[in-house]
Amino acid sequence: MKTLAILGPTASGKTALSIEIAQKFGAYILSLDSLSIYREIDIASAKPTLQERCGIPHFGIDVLSPKEAFNVTMFFELYAHAKRLAEEDHRHLIIVGGTGFYLKSMMEGLSTKPEISLHVREEIHSKLTNLETCYTLMQEEDPSFAGKISPSDRYRIEKWLEIFLSTGMKPSSYQETTKTSPVLASIPLFEIDTPKNELTSRVALRTRLMIKQGLMDEVFRLEKNYTRTPHCMKAIGIKEVLDYFDGIHSLQSLEEKITINTLHLAKRQRTFNASQFPPHPKLERDPLKMLIEKELGFAST
Repeated sequence: MKTLAILGPTASGKTALSIEIAQKFGAYILSLDSLSIYREIDIASAKPTLQERCGIPHFGIDVLSPKEAFNVTMFFELYAHAKRLAEEDHRHLIIVGGTGFYLKSMMEGLSTKPEISLHVREEIHSKLTNLETCYTLMQEEDPSFAGKISPSDRYRIEKWLEIFLSTGMKPSSYQETTKTSPVLASIPLFEIDTPKNELTSRVALRTRLMIKQGLMDEVFRLEKNYTRTPHCMKAIGIKEVLDYFDGIHSLQSLEEKITINTLHLAKRQRTFNASQFPPHPKLERDPLKMLIEKELGFAST
């Protein structure tokens, strides 16, 4: 029994490749995707349909209601469950998904989050009005952390401030001293390298198909049943449709906005995979498929 992971930006073809390989080797699939984990979010998440899954057991899909919150430790539990069943059935396990943070956390362990006081939250809110100053502070106090993120990455700067201002420690040091044990210490990684022009075309086509397949109806039902409060309602594809409902976008600009935001996400995913994971094969689809099949074929012998 072998476990491996297929990385790659959104719309690069990871899902289809994982299913194709799983069919050939009788493998199981674990999805590490922050949107596919929700039931009723089918079009916006671009999750594979039951027909597309070809009868292959998938874990990490349709687990939660949109009103339920989740955290990364849930993926640890999903992995443990999928691994146990794969071992019992003597099957390989393929981990696939664009949310690289979850895989990285499983490989390296997860740091516990400090308690954030109201005073600290107010200080963070004040500091975030000037991201440049925040990033300069980070460079001075924690250069190793600063070197891993963009000066405009508001989300990670905010998380850095939460730890730094709450504990007085450099977050890079804090994370090392508070990490839990890895649940997946070593795993072969394979990444799809889709040419930029091809990925742009794939994203534009997928966006067009999502709208044709009823994306607006899906978001309307989600808003009606769950309001706009759940975190999943801020996902790409959903938030733009909500803006369309509010009259911010025309139908044409809606498609453009989803495409642009998806491409920005793909760029962030590529950067994350390059900077946060150990060196691994990064090839176009067909040669990557051959390499993965060789890995699994060798493991089966």
